Amino acid sequence: MKLSRLLEPELVRVDLKASSKTEAIVELFDLVLAKYDGIDRESVLNSIFEREEIENTSYGRGFSFPHARTAEVDRMYVSMGISKNGLEDETIDGEPLKIICLMLTPRNISKFYLQTLSALATLARDPENRAALLQAKSPQNVIDLIASSGIELKKELVVKDVMGEEPVTVTPDRTLKEVANLLFKHRISGLPVVDYEGHVIGEITNRDLIRAAMPDYRSLITNLALTYEAEPFENLLKQEDKITVGELMTSNVYAVEEDASVTEVAAMMLFKDLYRVPVVRDQKIVGLVVISDMVAKIIRG
Repeated sequence: MKLSRLLEPELVRVDLKASSKTEAIVELFDLVLAKYDGIDRESVLNSIFEREEIENTSYGRGFSFPHARTAEVDRMYVSMGISKNGLEDETIDGEPLKIICLMLTPRNISKFYLQTLSALATLARDPENRAALLQAKSPQNVIDLIASSGIELKKELVVKDVMGEEPVTVTPDRTLKEVANLLFKHRISGLPVVDYEGHVIGEITNRDLIRAAMPDYRSLITNLALTYEAEPFENLLKQEDKITVGELMTSNVYAVEEDASVTEVAAMMLFKDLYRVPVVRDQKIVGLVVISDMVAKIIRG
C-alpha cells in the first residue's frame, strides 16, 4: 500500500496559520473534525497532548509526528500541515519544525500505526522530499509528491521500525570513568562496544561496573558474615582512569539485521533475557533495539 493513499486533500494544509506545534496540532485535528463527525474533540486532543508530555514527537529534519491511539476513531486518520516559516518547538537537531503529520489510530492497530510511522520517517529522511513538500502549492500537490516518492507501507514490522538510531557507543580503550559518565548522561544502563570501524564486539553495562567493584560477590551472598576490609567502590574509584572497557565488557553479544522480524527479535530477547540488542548493517552498528522502546512504540504508541 502506498503512503500517499492515506492522505486526503481535505486533511492537508500547505499554509498553516499556527505559530507553534501545539497550535498546529489543533489546526490539523480541526480539519479531521470538519470532514468526519462523531469524534470527541476534547478527548482526542487530551490524548494527543498527553502523548506529547510523555515524549516530544519531533523527529528532527524539520518533521514532527504527533499522534494518539484512541477509542474515538475506528480507522487511521493522517492530517499533514506545512509551515513555511517554521513552528515554535524544541527539536532534537535544532532544525526548525516545518512539517507536521498528525496520526489518529484506534487502540488496537499498533502494527498499522508503526507501519505508517516508518513510512513517514522514510519520507522525512530524504532532504529532497522535505524541500519539495515545502514548495507545494496545494494539498493535491503534496499527495502527488508523496506518491511520486514511491514510499510504501511494509507488510511486516521489522527491527528498523522500532530501533533507536545513532546509538551511543564506546570503544574498548575508553575508561571506566568515561563509561560511567556516559551511562549517567544518557540515563541508560548499558552501551554497545565497537571497534574503530563500527563493528560490534561487546557490551558494557552498569552490572559490569558493579561486578568489577565486587568480584567476590558470590562469596558475600553465601557467607553473610563475610566483610570487606575496605569499601569495594572506593577501590574501584581509585582506578577509574586506568581500568578500560576492554577489561570489563561482555564479549558474547547478539546482534540483528535491520530487516529482522520484530516478533522474532522480541521472542529472542525474552528467551535470552536481553535488555538491548545492537542492530547492524554490513556488520556495522546502525541502531539499537531496547525492550523499553518496544513497549513505548508498540504498546504505548
